Amino acid sequence: MIEEGENFPKKNESLAVQEDDRDFQDGKTMNSQDFETYIEQAVTEYESPLIGYARTYLRDLDRSRDVVQDTFIRLCKQDPEKVRDHLKSWLFTVCRNRCLDVLRKDKRVEPLDEFKWQKVAGKDVAPDEQAELDDKLADVMRHMDRLPKNQKEVILLKFQQGMSYDEIAKVTGLKQGNIGFLIHTGLKRLRELMPGRASV
Repeated sequence: MIEEGENFPKKNESLAVQEDDRDFQDGKTMNSQDFETYIEQAVTEYESPLIGYARTYLRDLDRSRDVVQDTFIRLCKQDPEKVRDHLKSWLFTVCRNRCLDVLRKDKRVEPLDEFKWQKVAGKDVAPDEQAELDDKLADVMRHMDRLPKNQKEVILLKFQQGMSYDEIAKVTGLKQGNIGFLIHTGLKRLRELMPGRASV
Protein backbone atom coordinates (compact mmCIF):
# COMPACT_ATOMS: atom_id res chain seq x y z
CA MET A 1 0.00 0.00 0.00
CA ILE A 2 1.29 3.47 -0.77
CA GLU A 3 2.35 5.21 2.39
CA GLU A 4 1.07 8.62 3.32
CA GLY A 5 3.42 11.47 2.70
CA GLU A 6 3.57 15.11 1.79
CA ASN A 7 3.20 14.28 -1.91
CA PHE A 8 0.26 11.90 -1.55
CA PRO A 9 -3.05 12.57 0.17
CA LYS A 10 -3.67 11.18 3.62
CA LYS A 11 -6.15 8.30 3.84
CA ASN A 12 -9.04 10.51 4.91
CA GLU A 13 -8.39 13.13 2.23
CA SER A 14 -9.85 12.91 -1.22
CA LEU A 15 -7.46 11.89 -4.01
CA ALA A 16 -9.27 14.36 -6.21
CA VAL A 17 -8.98 18.12 -6.25
CA GLN A 18 -10.92 20.03 -3.59
CA GLU A 19 -13.63 20.89 -6.10
CA ASP A 20 -16.51 18.55 -6.93
CA ASP A 21 -15.32 18.01 -10.51
CA ARG A 22 -11.93 17.58 -12.16
CA ASP A 23 -11.42 19.78 -15.21
CA PHE A 24 -8.94 18.59 -17.81
CA GLN A 25 -7.30 20.31 -20.73
CA ASP A 26 -9.78 18.98 -23.27
CA GLY A 27 -12.72 20.39 -21.30
CA LYS A 28 -14.00 17.02 -20.01
CA THR A 29 -14.82 16.65 -16.35
CA MET A 30 -14.93 13.71 -13.99
CA ASN A 31 -16.88 13.58 -10.77
CA SER A 32 -14.45 13.66 -7.82
CA GLN A 33 -15.93 10.45 -6.38
CA ASP A 34 -15.43 8.63 -9.70
CA PHE A 35 -11.90 10.00 -9.96
CA GLU A 36 -11.05 8.83 -6.45
CA THR A 37 -12.44 5.35 -7.22
CA TYR A 38 -10.45 5.24 -10.47
CA ILE A 39 -7.19 6.05 -8.65
CA GLU A 40 -7.89 3.65 -5.79
CA GLN A 41 -8.58 0.80 -8.23
CA ALA A 42 -5.34 1.55 -10.09
CA VAL A 43 -3.36 1.53 -6.83
CA THR A 44 -4.99 -1.72 -5.68
CA GLU A 45 -4.34 -3.51 -8.95
CA TYR A 46 -0.91 -2.20 -9.94
CA GLU A 47 0.99 -1.04 -6.85
CA SER A 48 2.62 -4.38 -5.96
CA PRO A 49 3.60 -5.30 -9.55
CA LEU A 50 5.05 -1.82 -10.06
CA ILE A 51 7.12 -2.04 -6.88
CA GLY A 52 8.48 -5.41 -8.02
CA TYR A 53 9.27 -3.97 -11.43
CA ALA A 54 10.97 -0.89 -9.95
CA ARG A 55 13.10 -3.15 -7.75
CA THR A 56 14.54 -4.80 -10.86
CA TYR A 57 16.11 -1.41 -11.61
CA LEU A 58 16.76 0.10 -8.20
CA ARG A 59 17.31 -2.98 -6.03
CA ASP A 60 16.06 -1.01 -3.05
CA LEU A 61 12.55 -1.41 -1.67
CA ASP A 62 12.20 2.09 -0.22
CA ARG A 63 13.41 3.81 -3.37
CA SER A 64 11.14 1.57 -5.43
CA ARG A 65 8.16 2.56 -3.30
CA ASP A 66 9.06 6.22 -3.77
CA VAL A 67 9.16 5.80 -7.56
CA VAL A 68 5.82 3.99 -7.55
CA GLN A 69 4.31 6.68 -5.34
CA ASP A 70 5.53 9.28 -7.81
CA THR A 71 4.03 7.22 -10.65
CA PHE A 72 0.61 7.35 -8.99
CA ILE A 73 0.98 11.06 -8.26
CA ARG A 74 1.53 11.55 -11.99
CA LEU A 75 -1.56 9.44 -12.68
CA CYS A 76 -3.57 11.79 -10.44
CA LYS A 77 -2.54 14.65 -12.73
CA GLN A 78 -3.52 12.84 -15.93
CA ASP A 79 -6.84 12.98 -17.73
CA PRO A 80 -8.29 9.49 -17.11
CA GLU A 81 -9.79 9.41 -20.60
CA LYS A 82 -6.32 9.70 -22.14
CA VAL A 83 -4.80 6.78 -20.23
CA ARG A 84 -7.71 4.53 -19.27
CA ASP A 85 -7.52 2.26 -22.35
CA HIS A 86 -3.80 1.59 -21.81
CA LEU A 87 -3.44 2.23 -18.08
CA LYS A 88 -1.18 -0.74 -17.34
CA SER A 89 1.38 0.08 -20.01
CA TRP A 90 1.17 3.80 -19.13
CA LEU A 91 1.94 3.07 -15.46
CA PHE A 92 4.82 0.72 -16.27
CA THR A 93 6.27 3.23 -18.76
CA VAL A 94 6.14 6.07 -16.23
CA CYS A 95 7.60 3.80 -13.55
CA ARG A 96 10.41 2.67 -15.86
CA ASN A 97 11.24 6.24 -16.87
CA ARG A 98 11.25 7.38 -13.23
CA CYS A 99 13.61 4.51 -12.30
CA LEU A 100 15.97 5.50 -15.10
CA ASP A 101 15.78 9.15 -13.98
CA VAL A 102 16.68 8.15 -10.42
CA LEU A 103 19.60 6.03 -11.61
CA ARG A 104 20.89 8.78 -13.90
CA LYS A 105 20.56 11.34 -11.12
CA ASP A 106 22.50 9.12 -8.75
CA LYS A 107 24.99 8.31 -11.52
CA ARG A 108 24.55 4.71 -10.56
CA VAL A 109 23.25 3.13 -13.73
CA GLU A 110 23.84 -0.54 -13.02
CA PRO A 111 22.74 -3.71 -14.78
CA LEU A 112 19.95 -5.80 -13.36
CA ASP A 113 22.52 -8.46 -12.42
CA GLU A 114 22.20 -8.77 -8.66
CA PHE A 115 18.49 -8.25 -8.11
CA LYS A 116 17.19 -10.61 -5.46
CA TRP A 117 13.54 -11.62 -5.74
CA GLN A 118 11.46 -11.01 -2.68
CA LYS A 119 9.76 -14.28 -1.91
CA VAL A 120 6.06 -14.38 -1.23
CA ALA A 121 5.16 -17.65 0.43
CA GLY A 122 1.83 -19.16 -0.48
CA LYS A 123 -0.53 -19.82 2.41
CA ASP A 124 -0.88 -23.50 1.48
CA VAL A 125 2.80 -24.15 0.82
CA ALA A 126 4.69 -26.19 3.40
CA PRO A 127 8.00 -24.68 4.58
CA ASP A 128 10.08 -27.40 2.91
CA GLU A 129 8.19 -26.92 -0.38
CA GLN A 130 8.66 -23.15 -0.10
CA ALA A 131 12.39 -23.63 0.48
CA GLU A 132 12.60 -25.80 -2.64
CA LEU A 133 10.66 -23.19 -4.67
CA ASP A 134 12.97 -20.46 -3.34
CA ASP A 135 16.02 -22.47 -4.39
CA LYS A 136 14.59 -23.01 -7.89
CA LEU A 137 13.71 -19.33 -8.23
CA ALA A 138 17.17 -18.26 -7.06
CA ASP A 139 18.70 -20.67 -9.58
CA VAL A 140 16.59 -19.29 -12.42
CA MET A 141 17.46 -15.70 -11.42
CA ARG A 142 21.19 -16.50 -11.30
CA HIS A 143 20.94 -17.81 -14.84
CA MET A 144 18.76 -14.89 -15.96
CA ASP A 145 21.46 -12.54 -14.72
CA ARG A 146 23.65 -13.94 -17.49
CA LEU A 147 21.20 -12.82 -20.19
CA PRO A 148 21.53 -9.45 -21.92
CA LYS A 149 19.61 -6.70 -20.14
CA ASN A 150 16.98 -6.33 -22.90
CA GLN A 151 16.22 -10.07 -22.95
CA LYS A 152 15.90 -10.17 -19.18
CA GLU A 153 13.60 -7.15 -19.12
CA VAL A 154 11.15 -8.45 -21.73
CA ILE A 155 11.07 -11.91 -20.11
CA LEU A 156 10.27 -10.35 -16.72
CA LEU A 157 7.55 -8.15 -18.21
CA LYS A 158 6.03 -11.11 -20.07
CA PHE A 159 6.15 -13.78 -17.38
CA GLN A 160 6.37 -11.87 -14.09
CA GLN A 161 3.95 -9.08 -15.00
CA GLY A 162 1.83 -10.99 -17.53
CA MET A 163 2.06 -8.25 -20.16
CA SER A 164 1.14 -8.68 -23.78
CA TYR A 165 3.66 -7.93 -26.54
CA ASP A 166 1.78 -4.70 -27.25
CA GLU A 167 2.05 -3.61 -23.61
CA ILE A 168 5.74 -4.53 -23.49
CA ALA A 169 6.29 -2.50 -26.68
CA LYS A 170 4.67 0.54 -25.07
CA VAL A 171 6.78 0.19 -21.93
CA THR A 172 10.14 -0.47 -23.59
CA GLY A 173 9.77 1.28 -26.95
CA LEU A 174 10.73 -1.94 -28.75
CA LYS A 175 8.85 -3.32 -31.75
CA GLN A 176 6.63 -6.35 -31.13
CA GLY A 177 8.61 -8.54 -33.53
CA ASN A 178 11.79 -7.66 -31.70
CA ILE A 179 10.13 -8.49 -28.37
CA GLY A 180 9.15 -11.94 -29.60
CA PHE A 181 12.67 -12.54 -30.84
CA LEU A 182 14.21 -11.40 -27.55
CA ILE A 183 11.89 -13.62 -25.51
CA HIS A 184 12.48 -16.63 -27.77
CA THR A 185 16.26 -16.12 -27.77
CA GLY A 186 16.36 -15.47 -24.01
CA LEU A 187 14.34 -18.59 -23.17
CA LYS A 188 16.46 -20.67 -25.53
CA ARG A 189 19.60 -19.38 -23.82
CA LEU A 190 18.11 -20.14 -20.39
CA ARG A 191 17.43 -23.72 -21.48
CA GLU A 192 21.06 -24.02 -22.55
CA LEU A 193 22.28 -22.57 -19.25
CA MET A 194 19.98 -24.82 -17.23
CA PRO A 195 20.12 -28.23 -18.92
CA GLY A 196 18.47 -30.00 -15.97
CA ARG A 197 15.45 -27.70 -16.05
CA ALA A 198 13.26 -28.57 -19.03
CA SER A 199 10.37 -26.51 -17.67
CA VAL A 200 11.99 -23.11 -18.40
